[in-house]
Amino acid sequence: MISLKIFHINTFSSEDFKGNPAGVVPMDFWISDDLMQKIANQNGLSETAFFVKTVRGFAIRWFTPEVEVPLCGHATLASGYVLTEFMNHPDERILFESKSGDLEFVKKDGLFYLDFPAFESHEISLDFPFQKALGVQPQKVYQANEDIMAVFRNEEEIAQIRPDFHALLKLKGRGLIVTAPGKKVDFVSRFFAPSLGINEDAVTGSSFTKLFPYWSKELGKTEFQAMQISERTGKVTGQVLNGRVLIGGEAMPYLKGEIYIKS
Repeated sequence: MISLKIFHINTFSSEDFKGNPAGVVPMDFWISDDLMQKIANQNGLSETAFFVKTVRGFAIRWFTPEVEVPLCGHATLASGYVLTEFMNHPDERILFESKSGDLEFVKKDGLFYLDFPAFESHEISLDFPFQKALGVQPQKVYQANEDIMAVFRNEEEIAQIRPDFHALLKLKGRGLIVTAPGKKVDFVSRFFAPSLGINEDAVTGSSFTKLFPYWSKELGKTEFQAMQISERTGKVTGQVLNGRVLIGGEAMPYLKGEIYIKS
């Protein structure tokens, strides 16, 4: 019988049932890919992170209910939270080794930050029926690393989007970021990834590796307050600095327990 600790952490919020919940499974050694995938599937959360100790820090991997993904922001933040708040990690800066390279978690002034690479976007002409798929036509469309990013006029248009997820499956790439200037924050966004088994993600940390650099150019600033206006909503603090982005927010625990699996 295998026994593993498990945590559910709500990230990018300090309120119950808000932000983006992530599963976190700390391990002494790697279990099989198939077993990690089955655990993530049974968790039913958008992502579950698994990590093990290494010489330099911790090696981390992320699984949706359907597939392994190369990068997940909120589950990395949740993993750092578990290490500092539950596992007595002595440092407030933690290195995670991943398939997307080295990632840093930082605890500072009561907030939790991810230090991730920044990704630039470039405008594209895409023959895709956005009006039919989203109910609203974007002003511009960008290739944002592995995502498509659609920019709209205002926050109201982002809130009005009612996606046809079957239609969105025809978009190539990881997912679709939609964004617009915000009323009370610098910008708002949402994220859809039906190809990963996530129709709409609650708060997508990795999307801000593209959003912060884009809005830095548009607004002429390097520090941001943003909202992802999904049903659960989440507030994200950010900074663009030397080809990297700091993605920050609050977090709080929801569940701590153990899972048991027949070996």
